[in-house]
Amino acid sequence: MAADTAPPAHAPVATVTGLLSGIAGTGTDKIRGGYTRPVYSTAELDLRSWFIEQAEKRGLAVDTDRNGAIWAWWDVPGGDRSNSLVTGSHLDSVPGGGPFDGPLGVASALVAVDILKTRMTTPTRPLAVVVFPEEEGSRFGVACLGSRLMTGAIDPDKARNLQDPDGSTFADVARANGLDPRFLGRDHKLLGQIGAFVELHVEQGRGLIDLDQPIAIASSILGHGRWRLSIDGQGNHAGTTLMADRRDPMVSAARTVVAIRDIARKQDHARATVGRLQPVPGGTNVIASRVDFWLDVRHPDDAVTAALVQGIHGQARIIAAEEGCSVELREESLSPTVHFDPGLQKELQLALPRAPVLDTGAGHDAGVLAPYLPTAMVFVRNPSGVSHSPEEHVMDEDAETGARTLADALHRLMA
Repeated sequence: MAADTAPPAHAPVATVTGLLSGIAGTGTDKIRGGYTRPVYSTAELDLRSWFIEQAEKRGLAVDTDRNGAIWAWWDVPGGDRSNSLVTGSHLDSVPGGGPFDGPLGVASALVAVDILKTRMTTPTRPLAVVVFPEEEGSRFGVACLGSRLMTGAIDPDKARNLQDPDGSTFADVARANGLDPRFLGRDHKLLGQIGAFVELHVEQGRGLIDLDQPIAIASSILGHGRWRLSIDGQGNHAGTTLMADRRDPMVSAARTVVAIRDIARKQDHARATVGRLQPVPGGTNVIASRVDFWLDVRHPDDAVTAALVQGIHGQARIIAAEEGCSVELREESLSPTVHFDPGLQKELQLALPRAPVLDTGAGHDAGVLAPYLPTAMVFVRNPSGVSHSPEEHVMDEDAETGARTLADALHRLMA
């Protein structure tokens, strides 16, 4: 594709490391380490303001959709946004997460726009950088909530009634942040404008380490879901209740967590995790009356994922009965295995011929969008191999390589 003449010199190319250093102090967690940036927290709102400022510096037209995603548009002459090319990621984090999960994709997208603006004065195809809210699900329990709402993958009434740990509903929090909860849900017009979505993300594993490569193209995302188990027992006094007289849901929960590990170990390629456990009422000298804990299960075969959850539920019921308790299992979210668009993947391979193709066990907005439009992902090497942790890392040179390769891929897709 022939590029137009270069734009004026007042449009410098930023660096990914420079952009990320500007937000390095936002949302630091002094207790857990790393960053805690739940959606619509002070930290995440500060990051949203930072993104809007950076987008406007680049002359992009910024708006927020009915579900809280921020869109920064580089429009074609005439403003027609049909068949748009979209890139971006998220800015929220898990509790105590690393600095790159989400923000790397956003900063790289901004730098990619800078690079493209050195190659053309106007895009030949509308280009948008998007920030999706609540990708991690760390506040309201449903991962990729913003993209699920936009596509209709979650019922709006269910979304409105989701509660955070403080008991605030998503509807209340959305309203307090300028959204009208009545209009949450599938956005037919916006979906119809998107021709392709390419998300850059830090790799959350060791694939690129083992291949000694800085960049990879995604092939698929393992099917995964989140379930909440609630074990009910009898609350009582820790000092006056004999061990033989207890119906302690914490004991049931502890035994069930071990059983979950053992069940998953027996199935090749399975992952099963309990990362959050909440006793009620939660006093040190109180036998809990109920324990809620959250289960994450992943496997390349969706039928195996379902069988794993069924087996875990059955074992949890046996354990609960042995302890004089009862258990309830509720599905909170479920994403089937996603295979990214083969045509778009081929285009990325032509633009990035040296990049290997890898699958991933981590969920992303690109995976939620995949059933509705062509999507693809680019991964940047994480030399620690660790994510959702302060140990997550990206080398400076790999970060800049990621932005350049994203720009190359977007440039090709504009043809």
